[in-house]
Amino acid sequence: MHKAGFVNIVGNPNVGKSTLMNALLGERISIATFKAQTTRHRIMGIYNADDMQIVFSDTPGVLKPAYKLQESMLNFSESALTDADVLLYVTDVVETPDKHGDFLQKVENMEVPVLLLINKIDLSNQEKLTELVEAWHAVLPKAEIIPISAAAKFNIGYVLKRIKELLPDSPPYFDKDQWTDKPARFFVTEIIREKILLYYDKEIPYSVEVVVEQFKEEAKKIHINAVIYVERESQKGIIIGKQGKALKKVATEARRDVERFFGKTIFLETFVKVDKDWRNSDKELRNFGYQLD
Repeated sequence: MHKAGFVNIVGNPNVGKSTLMNALLGERISIATFKAQTTRHRIMGIYNADDMQIVFSDTPGVLKPAYKLQESMLNFSESALTDADVLLYVTDVVETPDKHGDFLQKVENMEVPVLLLINKIDLSNQEKLTELVEAWHAVLPKAEIIPISAAAKFNIGYVLKRIKELLPDSPPYFDKDQWTDKPARFFVTEIIREKILLYYDKEIPYSVEVVVEQFKEEAKKIHINAVIYVERESQKGIIIGKQGKALKKVATEARRDVERFFGKTIFLETFVKVDKDWRNSDKELRNFGYQLD
């Protein structure tokens, strides 16, 4: 008998959802940085075995939207509640169960199994962890609570075992050699955006979108042209930096990661353009692949 199903990962920003998905898959599919709002899309990673296929979905952190981009991000998170066979609700040892009560109520009302994963337990002690488990049990009494450390891969094997036990009998949803639903160029944009998140401060990373305009693949090399969009001229100057040094650093670091990702020589050209107020433009958000109502 073959098992298959959709296992969707939800939770607030910065609790370690992307790190968890990468640990479960053994692949670096979702970018994972220390900054909130790293994940903006719903990203699928597919775990294949002879008798099983698990389709994981990493989603943006749940937040109260301040602009249309964040509304789209919340849509991705809420859509993950409607088509899950198993839901992984990720929290951590710092967070308390009183954030986003309306979203938690939707989780509580779900009919499918919910595994509530308390991440980063290496940053806590047994007493605090016990209190946290009791507090979460009061909020989501039907959920199975599992303490983990995604970064240290503690209890990841047990989470995978529980998922396998809970999956329904089903033929695979995707070809067995497929490992994600995203095209190759999507991961280039994610890697470039990750470098921008790491190297620039404050508002800059959240005002940036990356689009791959050319992806020309040959046997041993790939030529890529990528455009970094910002909202204001002043941001363009910051991204480029003095004598272009900041942009060169981002492009060099991104190229190295893209080479590791594809196992090929990469020729990467980056450009910076201004697209005023794109985060609040329905047209631009759709062009960038975001899901709107």
